[in-house]
Amino acid sequence: MTVYILIPTFNEEDNIAELYKNLAGNCKTLNTHYLLVDDCSTDKTIELIHKNFKTGHYTIIEKTENLGPGDSFNRGFEWILNHSEDDRDIIVTMEADNTSDINLLSNMITISNLGYSLVLASVYTQGGGFQKTTFFRKVISFIANMFFRAFFDIKVLTLSSFYRVYHISLIREIKKKNNVIIEERGFISMVEILLKSIRSGAKIIEVPMILKSGQRKGKSKMKILKTANQYIKFFIKHFR
Repeated sequence: MTVYILIPTFNEEDNIAELYKNLAGNCKTLNTHYLLVDDCSTDKTIELIHKNFKTGHYTIIEKTENLGPGDSFNRGFEWILNHSEDDRDIIVTMEADNTSDINLLSNMITISNLGYSLVLASVYTQGGGFQKTTFFRKVISFIANMFFRAFFDIKVLTLSSFYRVYHISLIREIKKKNNVIIEERGFISMVEILLKSIRSGAKIIEVPMILKSGQRKGKSKMKILKTANQYIKFFIKHFR
């Protein structure tokens, strides 16, 4: 069984070394392949990926046009489907900025192996929360989650987190049913693939996580107004 760790990157030179250190420390017993999809970084992200990840199995997909995290995830999922050789393989997705608690990874993988096709790291389930996140961002996130859960009849609490563990069979089923795994290019892509997972019969569980924004070096790549606009367009598209 291979654990593919799929990470989109864009100008993360200040976070790459710590990212690999944390991953390597938590993946010692796993057959891991790191897949990093770079969205046209203009800093030393690519150079530092090669420098830090060279001791492990890794691949970089370098894009020629900045198209957003949704496009990066879609390319990554397609690459994994084309290279996976074991029906037990799983795919871990996460941010590159060290805000995900990688100490949870082994437990999330264990839970996935118990028969859950999608394991979500959740800031909203009991025991989860935010650390050093602005009040405005927390309010926007809460309202968006409540709104989409109500209108799309979604039972899970966290809709847009990058940090997830997918069983490869779920991604294959999404591909089979929809032809395109992810169409949306922005952060709304996480809601899109969650909806597709639910409609594909995914067995889903959430585990609590503290989102540690203070671990990030540099600014978040998510622009609140741009992301809010993506949410509105997505809602209109699916309810017109």
